[in-house]
Amino acid sequence: MIKNEKIKASEVHVTGLNGEDLGILSTKEALTLAKQLKVDLVCTSLMSSPPPCKLIGSSQAKQEVLQEKQQARKREQAPKVKELRLTPQIEDHDLETKRQQAQRILQAGDAVLLVVKISGKEGAKAKELLEDLLKELSPYGRRQAGIQLSGKQAAVQVNPV
Repeated sequence: MIKNEKIKASEVHVTGLNGEDLGILSTKEALTLAKQLKVDLVCTSLMSSPPPCKLIGSSQAKQEVLQEKQQARKREQAPKVKELRLTPQIEDHDLETKRQQAQRILQAGDAVLLVVKISGKEGAKAKELLEDLLKELSPYGRRQAGIQLSGKQAAVQVNPV
């Protein structure tokens, strides 16, 4: 973001403090106006001629820069994988609660690892439970791979859409 005297263009298209269009002014006139109002003249884009500029209070300009940095940092972070544990004998209400938790996690942009603890011959029931959950969560996420059945657990990872 370029502000005040660092703007090299001879003319700028100025927008006022309340969003009103002040038209095309010479850079010197725009800087004089900004000093009279005790605000900064900030260039929003260098891609057009004359470049668009805004009159912004100095604290507001700093806040906009901070918000841009935070959003860039958010975009760079990889999604987290959050684990939800279940059992094959889960009650209907508890299953609904776990489904809602998974839905909230997926909507927040994180992945969910659904793990069903099994013992003995519960593998088929655990797989059926996970398949039902996957169907219900299909609008919010896609499974990364198939359901993995290992000795004591069945697991599947669901990534956000």
